[in-house]
Amino acid sequence: MTHLLENTINYWPLVAQVFSVPQTKADYQRSVSLLDELLDLVGDDESHQLISLIDTLSLLVESYENEHYPIDDVSAKEVLQSIMQEQGLQENDLPEIGDQDQVLSILKGEKELNSQQIRALSTRFQVSQRVFS
Repeated sequence: MTHLLENTINYWPLVAQVFSVPQTKADYQRSVSLLDELLDLVGDDESHQLISLIDTLSLLVESYENEHYPIDDVSAKEVLQSIMQEQGLQENDLPEIGDQDQVLSILKGEKELNSQQIRALSTRFQVSQRVFS
């Protein structure tokens, strides 16, 4: 048995709550809370050492959401337009995306949201990142 596997087996009881696909609503809520805490901790620092943990935990949360909360195929552009309309926002009210021209490019379908913009929007509007993916 490799040293890496041996360490993993020894520490698994401690990390299984973080690195397991949520099976219940309580598991899911715990995972989302952990993800929110990590996002607050890391902020916009894409080079932070915990970015891979955020990515992994996001995939686990997404797995649960895909099974339990399926959503219709709606483009990120449509979601963004809907949120803006619902909250009375203008193109210059979204610094998470960039300046007004960048927002307009996304709303026109000329550009796609990048991962940093998706993270920032999901944090601001408290929705899953997959809503904008």
